[in-house]
Amino acid sequence: MNLKTLILATTATAMFAGTAMAKDLTIVSWGGAYSASQNNAYHKPYMEKNSDVNIINDESSPEAVAKLRAMNEAGNITWDVVDVVASDAIRLCDEGLAMEIDHDEWLAPAPDGTPASEDFGDLIVSDCFIPQIVYSTTFGYRTDVEEWGGKEPQDICAVFDLENFPGTRTLEKRPINNLEWALLCDGVAKEDVYDVLETDAGVDRAFAKLDTIKDNTIWWSAAAEAIQSLADGEAVIGSSYNGRLFSAIVEQDQPIKMLWDAQVFDLDGWIIPAGVSEDKLPLIKDYIRFATDTQRLADQAKYISYGPARKSSAPLVSKHATLGIEMAPHMPTDPANATNTFLYNYEWWADYRDDLDAKFQAWLSQ
Repeated sequence: MNLKTLILATTATAMFAGTAMAKDLTIVSWGGAYSASQNNAYHKPYMEKNSDVNIINDESSPEAVAKLRAMNEAGNITWDVVDVVASDAIRLCDEGLAMEIDHDEWLAPAPDGTPASEDFGDLIVSDCFIPQIVYSTTFGYRTDVEEWGGKEPQDICAVFDLENFPGTRTLEKRPINNLEWALLCDGVAKEDVYDVLETDAGVDRAFAKLDTIKDNTIWWSAAAEAIQSLADGEAVIGSSYNGRLFSAIVEQDQPIKMLWDAQVFDLDGWIIPAGVSEDKLPLIKDYIRFATDTQRLADQAKYISYGPARKSSAPLVSKHATLGIEMAPHMPTDPANATNTFLYNYEWWADYRDDLDAKFQAWLSQ
């Protein structure tokens, strides 16, 4: 091979490598049944339509805020699309770590022409947030606990009732939801919870209630840990995301039931990190437009019991892709499951999260 040929070959290889790299799309999510539902409903169909695109799945969403802060500090953004809860999207947007977007420009209209901003409606809680699903954090409990004498929990406060429902609990290792449930079961009215939590005395009151079960609790960081604790019988009652519990109960046939009382509704969706490569942006926009259209959001509900964020998707929700069961009764928004819900305050948590995270970790270490 002469020098000219070698140079041409090297240049061609470099161009090819650059092109291949440009077609990689790193998408960050939560793992488990949820990431599997995204893979089936979004990623695989998109890659089938775009054979030159390779989607890389990253399961770092639980640490998304901290990691994006670090990436921004280092000036090295390595993620393209990130799945976060609504309050984290608000925080990232306020800090300039997520891109503001024009929802009607980026997202497809509904099949009848309704603009995306109207189809998603109030679920667009931030200029940076692209809603995907409505889910809830709720409780599952084992149905074979002999010490319970045939009783089953009927309301959220059974979690704090060690006398009638003895055994180990499993709760998420963060203040969100735990502080609200603690106050509800300490006699605070739902409409007053966040006003109480704004005071030092209110925070102390919530931690005092959690103290009553602290020694009987396994703290989980990834939702799969909670499900595993329940499945193994290590815990008898515990919080998790309703889709994870659905998977354990319906798909895995575990001896677990749902306790929907005081389930906390929340939103999950995409943000685009500020500082992503301009060269990558057209691919990101194309993927987002595809993954959030009416049909794709309805398709995700075939694999997990989360309600699609688009109004136009709801009528298209039908049966589980493999089990053939109707999915609507397993949604957190089903009327039979939503008789007593707690409305999560996204903006409040965006304002107070860092402070209460620090207080929660200090309390855990005591």
